[in-house]
Amino acid sequence: MSEDQRLTKKERKQLKKLEKEEERERKEKREKLKKLLWPIIIVGAGVLVLLGIIQVFSLNSDIPSNQELLTIKSSDWIKGNKESKVTLIEYSDFQCPACAFYYNVAGQLMREYGAKIRLVYRHFPLPQHKNARIAAKVAEAAGSQGKFWQMHDMLFENQKIWSEQVDPRGIIVDYAKSFSLDVQKFEEDLDSKEVSDKIENDLKSGESLGINATPTFYLNGKKLRNVASYEELKKMIEDEINKLEKIS
Repeated sequence: MSEDQRLTKKERKQLKKLEKEEERERKEKREKLKKLLWPIIIVGAGVLVLLGIIQVFSLNSDIPSNQELLTIKSSDWIKGNKESKVTLIEYSDFQCPACAFYYNVAGQLMREYGAKIRLVYRHFPLPQHKNARIAAKVAEAAGSQGKFWQMHDMLFENQKIWSEQVDPRGIIVDYAKSFSLDVQKFEEDLDSKEVSDKIENDLKSGESLGINATPTFYLNGKKLRNVASYEELKKMIEDEINKLEKIS
């Protein structure tokens, strides 16, 4: 082997050594860079998560909770023991046939437990019932003269009569006269913004709760499902009364 060949072999060894050193240096630099970047990445991710949480809360801050929606308001119509801790809230539609059936169920319930519970009526006029909203206005207008529950009963008991009318206003005004209401004030209230707003507020609260059918009942904040009879509703009421009596 010549001197030139031996020299070339040495050069190749040196070259490989240099390449290994360079690779080692590059690896060390990458490791150092990772160590520097990881804290930045972690902090950045944390900031993004925090911003996401803040955005979610800001988007939902104006959405009332179920508890808030089901809190009794001064504008609510209450029947029974107004101080009772057992509260049955009903979202109802005066033109709804099922609501007329449960009107009798609730009536029987109040006759039996009215001293121990309170019934809250809220409007939820369904769009397919063309006279439901005017009926709700009628009840509110009567309520402004202290006759809400009387008109409530009148509307349900005569549902088949006024609900089939093209314009039930004339019949409804006669109902107001039968209660010796101030008819002029009654008709003014019937068309007032205050009455419309009250119905709209009830409707919106029901929509926020996810209600899409009537009647819908809530017993102390819990939605009641598949209540098919008076006996079933009575049992639920009794269970709630007994539970609260044990606690107290």
